[in-house]
Amino acid sequence: MTRCVFCAIVAGAAESSVVYEDEHTVAFMDIRPLTPGHLLVVPRVHAADLSELDPGAGGRMFRVGQRLARALRDSEVDAAGVNFFLADGVEAGQEVFHVHLHVIPRTVGDGFGIRARPTMPPRPDLDYLAGSIRGRLGSGREA
Repeated sequence: MTRCVFCAIVAGAAESSVVYEDEHTVAFMDIRPLTPGHLLVVPRVHAADLSELDPGAGGRMFRVGQRLARALRDSEVDAAGVNFFLADGVEAGQEVFHVHLHVIPRTVGDGFGIRARPTMPPRPDLDYLAGSIRGRLGSGREA
């Protein structure tokens, strides 16, 4: 494995502004925040992408994100809302290959937003893709 900056942060070998940590998860300030108070939540165990992430670790990551969202609303950040963002793969915008959840506080006029334009595909196209995805889920009931 190449040097992972988030593994270094988790190990205490790299500088970070930690907001929360427990035996499974660490949350710290993003050094390139999209808005003030932007946080990253990472599992302590390295997983480069979602396919490598233990489902339990993923659940814990989101539970920590929920707690942080509440804290962002009550802190001096005074968030009016919160976005969660997780990029899985280069094409999705992942830059650090250790799964991480962005917890992005939102305030009126903060300038952050999704710029993509949604499409309106016909129902048969949606049904076709739904069937394709459903067929790849397998019989497991992990979700």
